[in-house]
Amino acid sequence: MRYRTIGDIEVSAIGLGAMPLSIEGRPDRDRAIATIHAALDAGVTLIDTADSYHWHAGEIGHNEELIAEALSVHSGADAVLVATKGGRGRPGDGSWTVTGTPAHLRNACEGSLKRLGVDAIGLYQLHKPDENVPWAESVGAIKELADEGKIRLAGISNVSRAQILEARDILGEILVSVQNEHAPAQLAHEPELALCTELGLAYLPWGPLRGIDGEFLAVAEELGVSPQRVCLAWLLAKSPSMIAIPGSTRPATIRDSAAAADLVLTAETLARLP
Repeated sequence: MRYRTIGDIEVSAIGLGAMPLSIEGRPDRDRAIATIHAALDAGVTLIDTADSYHWHAGEIGHNEELIAEALSVHSGADAVLVATKGGRGRPGDGSWTVTGTPAHLRNACEGSLKRLGVDAIGLYQLHKPDENVPWAESVGAIKELADEGKIRLAGISNVSRAQILEARDILGEILVSVQNEHAPAQLAHEPELALCTELGLAYLPWGPLRGIDGEFLAVAEELGVSPQRVCLAWLLAKSPSMIAIPGSTRPATIRDSAAAADLVLTAETLARLP
């Protein structure tokens, strides 16, 4: 397993995006916990979650509680960085809401602290800018939470270059990560990736496997590995800031994804991919 850094914390280059374990089509609880344990056994030391990762109304924090339960009975839990997020909601009808008010973010953080059973959240991420709240107010609320010791490190998600720079001005060295959509079918955030690489911020691409086709399939066949593994290795090769967080609902799938950290693609192979 290769390792990379988020702030001053070393984590596996492949993490686990835990959202599929709690939203629509989720597995039963036993399989979900088995999937988390399989990730840890494969060397994964980063788990990405959010208070809004749930299916039905009234299930706020379902994913966080699931992770806390899985970690409570695994010997490797102490090495894991759990990164959670606040600022979005799910009414239970399949839709997503955005609320970036300082009051909401404070309440969301307090809830996450209780569900995860920790005194301070290792990495707390602002889930999405709220068009109805000044960006500086939302980010300022994250700064206050850090100043109070409720969170150790901060991240932002679904953001532009300008929002990254503004957040860095407010948070300083506390800001350590950016999480944007990035995949073969979504390359619009290359400028944000370049900025993160320049600033030394970790870049956590969500939805990293969307759009695998063409050359990814051909390379996978040539190497005798899965297309998903090739895709994740391709992402890691894009920047030393990149830390991929593929989702999974099965132990076998996350074991395959974790193996991408040890797959180094040649320059010739990378030239064939986007």
